[in-house]
Amino acid sequence: MTPRDRLIVGLDVPTVREAEKIVDTLGNEILFYKIGYQLAFAGGLEFARELAQSGRKIFLDMKLLDIDNTVASAVENIAKMGMSMLTLHAYPKAMRAAVAAAKGSDLCLLGVTVLTSMDEQDLVDAGYEYDPHTLVLKRAEQARIAGMGGIVCSAEEANAVRKVIGPDMALVTPGIRPLGADKGDQKRVMTPADALKAGSSHLVVARPIVKAADPKAAAQAILAEMASAL
Repeated sequence: MTPRDRLIVGLDVPTVREAEKIVDTLGNEILFYKIGYQLAFAGGLEFARELAQSGRKIFLDMKLLDIDNTVASAVENIAKMGMSMLTLHAYPKAMRAAVAAAKGSDLCLLGVTVLTSMDEQDLVDAGYEYDPHTLVLKRAEQARIAGMGGIVCSAEEANAVRKVIGPDMALVTPGIRPLGADKGDQKRVMTPADALKAGSSHLVVARPIVKAADPKAAAQAILAEMASAL
């Protein structure tokens, strides 16, 4: 894959109009976009369908988690939308239901291990007995066994996760920040080049591009850094 296949720009903006402006600005530089909760509930699901129909790849970041039948029904409909990637929380029962529902489609299912905004104290507060690293590896192994297409985790865990899931599953890492960029609310971050060297297959970048004074130049700089690391 080329850097253009690997870089996913997060359309983390409040309106479809703003998202359209970003896509127009980035033009052919960017092939892959992520749409999450913020935009999804402002008309972003239909926009995702339109982008897919235009030839773009869409990572729908819904982090599904529900009873098996509900998860399966959602996955079936999302596959029909032409999405390329879909996230769900890496709980074994939910993952097995999703894998069965996506069978025969091109939808890559991604298990979310531990959010990159969470550290060890956050997990303790939430009632987990594991530290982030241990929980990430546990969920990565469960995702591999369930037949998932890939994993979402911090780039800090990418090297260890790659050893668990093998070479073929996608390893998608948010929390990517070029050198000198503001971390925002992310706590476990890494540069694009270091993330690829650690084993990431896809990098999700939102604010460093969409909030940049010149989004296209910011995207080009990240693509160039990625190219130098491949």
